[in-house]
Amino acid sequence: MQIPGHIDPVVTPRAITPRSDGRIDLMGLSHLQIRQLFEESQLDEKAAKLRSKQVFHWIYHRGVTDFEAMTDISKTMRPWLADRFVIGRPEVVEAQVSTDGTRKWLLRTDDAQDYEMVFIPDADRGTLCISSQVGCTLNCRFCHTGTMRLVRNLTPGEIVGQVMLARDALGEWPKGNMAFASADEDEDDEDVGHYTADGRMLTNIVLMGMGEPLYNFDNVRDAMKIVMHGDGLGLSRRRITLSTSGVVPMMARAGEEINVNLAVSLHGVTKEVRDELVPLNRKFGIHELLRACAEYPGISNARRITFEYVMLKGKNDSDADARQLVSLIRQYKLPAKVNLIPFNPWPGADYECSDPERIKRFSSIIFEAGISAPIRTPRGRDIMAACGQLKSSSEKKSRAELDRLAEEKQAALA
Repeated sequence: MQIPGHIDPVVTPRAITPRSDGRIDLMGLSHLQIRQLFEESQLDEKAAKLRSKQVFHWIYHRGVTDFEAMTDISKTMRPWLADRFVIGRPEVVEAQVSTDGTRKWLLRTDDAQDYEMVFIPDADRGTLCISSQVGCTLNCRFCHTGTMRLVRNLTPGEIVGQVMLARDALGEWPKGNMAFASADEDEDDEDVGHYTADGRMLTNIVLMGMGEPLYNFDNVRDAMKIVMHGDGLGLSRRRITLSTSGVVPMMARAGEEINVNLAVSLHGVTKEVRDELVPLNRKFGIHELLRACAEYPGISNARRITFEYVMLKGKNDSDADARQLVSLIRQYKLPAKVNLIPFNPWPGADYECSDPERIKRFSSIIFEAGISAPIRTPRGRDIMAACGQLKSSSEKKSRAELDRLAEEKQAALA
């Protein structure tokens, strides 16, 4: 599938980012993958089966990064593991805290690629916004991340690593016990945990950071399976939301293979406006997208599709736009919620935020039609951590330079 945008890179698939010391990073690997690695490293089948279960539990349930801390593994086995493997975390380049308590981390991979994640604390929940790619290729015009080029997909370990790092920073690894999940040892890791949020700050995960998750589907799926695994992080799929700009061919597969909550970046109700704001609309139009939403597995009044709608002054915020949005939701009989997002400004942006009274009026029209339309409170604006503001500080290319690169590419293909 061709990826829309200024640059259409061929992203090299990778499950693990190679390390300079030659050791293999176990972060992001399932129990069966760890077991296979142990067998390839000359452990016999029985030992590999046992040790992989133990190591998996220590990594994901306990948050341990040092093999010496794995007390149910023999003292002679621990150095053998440490010589060959490592349990990694993303390198923290910079950590910032907003005046409203929002935290943002600039992270770096083993091959020196930078990306960002954000933690948003609220009274009744704590939401971690994680990235799926370094950069983005969709070029949504209101989004700061959209001014970056796509560098590469994040691996499962780099995706899961964000959750692990946040748990480290918040100091909330569960104590638990060493009882293993009841899944058949020879089956894939499919057990889904039931995460107890009581007393924990990190309760929810949203795939709304840098990148389009459905253009890195395999790695996102594998990472979320580990996050949901009952013997690991144990987060319920009801507490995970995947946000897409509308990669229609992958939406049904996401529902079948990951089955987390779905959010769709809509932002416009006409072809003309959405083509401008979300260029992917030129490939998969609004009606094609809404049909895919209607077919998303498991949607119901208890499990609604969330439509994200950034409020842009004079662009998509009229009463007529609100009524058309209601009409579209009704046309496809969608159990839906509309999140209205006041535009978060960034240097060089072409848009302004709608006036507060205009946003309230827009919201009231949708509410009056019986559809929930809360107005999202901007968080972390002072540290550029709000929705649409993420952009790695290592990426300095301007919109003009991206346009120039696109023109050069088109000229080369002519």
